Amino acid sequence: MVARVIEELGPWAWWVLGLALLAAEILVPGVFLVWIGMAAILTGALALMFWNADMFGWHVQLPLFAVLSVVSVLVGRRLLARFDATSDAPLLNQRGRSLIGRTAILEEPIAEGRGRVRLGDTTWPVSGPDLPVGARVRVISADGQWLRVEAAAATA
Repeated sequence: MVARVIEELGPWAWWVLGLALLAAEILVPGVFLVWIGMAAILTGALALMFWNADMFGWHVQLPLFAVLSVVSVLVGRRLLARFDATSDAPLLNQRGRSLIGRTAILEEPIAEGRGRVRLGDTTWPVSGPDLPVGARVRVISADGQWLRVEAAAATA
């Protein structure tokens, strides 16, 4: 069936496949089908160049497409790796980690290693050395909803 479609449409079958893959990239997340679509279009371009050559039939075009697909995906991955996707807000959606370094006053004492602190409009469970209510603490790490704190140095 594939061979018949390639025979009837000639090189244009590759162009149609390539454009369909490029259009499908809009629906599929990621940047993967672009490279395979480009390989199909390149195969179509080569098929147009060798239109009259008997040796460039479907039995050569299919393996060529497979090889070009693998090569284009590898080249595409290397190209995309050059672009560093650093964010201007790396702690977005990581609220606990964004609190590291902040100081607060204990709302509940830390007894047996557990207590509570208010930061902004939220109270957080904390772990750390035993400290009384009203002690100033500094957040040193976050693990899920738990904040690890230590006694903060008194400020003048």
